[in-house]
Amino acid sequence: MKINCSYTKLVPVEELVKHPKNPNTHTSKQIELLAKIIKSQGFRSPIVVSKRSGFIVKGHGRLESAIKAGLKEVPVDVQEYKSEAEEYADMIADNRIAELSEMSSDTLLDLIGELEEVDFDVDLTGFEQQDIDELLKGVSEEGEKEGGYLDIEYTNKIKAPNYEIKGEKPSIGELCDTEKYDSLISEIDKSNLTEEQKKFLRVGASRHIVFNYEKIAEYYAHQEKEAQEHMEDSALVIIDFDKAIEKGFGTFAESMRKYFADTPEGPNPVPLYDDDE
Repeated sequence: MKINCSYTKLVPVEELVKHPKNPNTHTSKQIELLAKIIKSQGFRSPIVVSKRSGFIVKGHGRLESAIKAGLKEVPVDVQEYKSEAEEYADMIADNRIAELSEMSSDTLLDLIGELEEVDFDVDLTGFEQQDIDELLKGVSEEGEKEGGYLDIEYTNKIKAPNYEIKGEKPSIGELCDTEKYDSLISEIDKSNLTEEQKKFLRVGASRHIVFNYEKIAEYYAHQEKEAQEHMEDSALVIIDFDKAIEKGFGTFAESMRKYFADTPEGPNPVPLYDDDE
């Protein structure tokens, strides 16, 4: 285990006690992602434990992720708190302050572009490809509002992740996270909307299904030819890139080509609207 932060001591994971009043929860997707980051970069922040109560104040997610990553002990920083109220306040502020911060989409996309240029695993930033697509969509819409131009330095290449098959046999339930989707469907079904509206919203809700492509690759490797062909047709697994583009995987790339014109000097901003309109 790599430790890149200061800490008081190493503590076995089974000895740590979660705070009974911790209001923060983590999805399985968050835990899996943080576990991947810890495996790759090690600990960069210790788990904070109160000397007064013995409970974890900050780092509940890091503890769950460490266990997920198979670690037996973790770095702990034991801190003093004058009162129970001070302890509660620090625990709440740990997540709330981060929620109040704002990211510059342009700067963020520039940084992600630089990471991709050196083949760094962008998943380790906490952003998946669909998150990046949403950011690009937001920036392009903002560009239209401000004059119809998109002028950002970001890669316009298609880069598919490569997964090394490990021999695992994941179940269907492990291939995607439908927590948000299921919640939206439940609310839609309970609504007083027309069936036509509900049908449309159910389709929209499917955008919130999060696919685990590493698990999907493992699942694909153990399937019969018919199942594999259907997975390829849905671009869940890409074996033939040209075929995947024919099936719709390249839609995003084609839309980006409207926004970028390659020149010797690099990406050139072009209008996002037709002059005739």
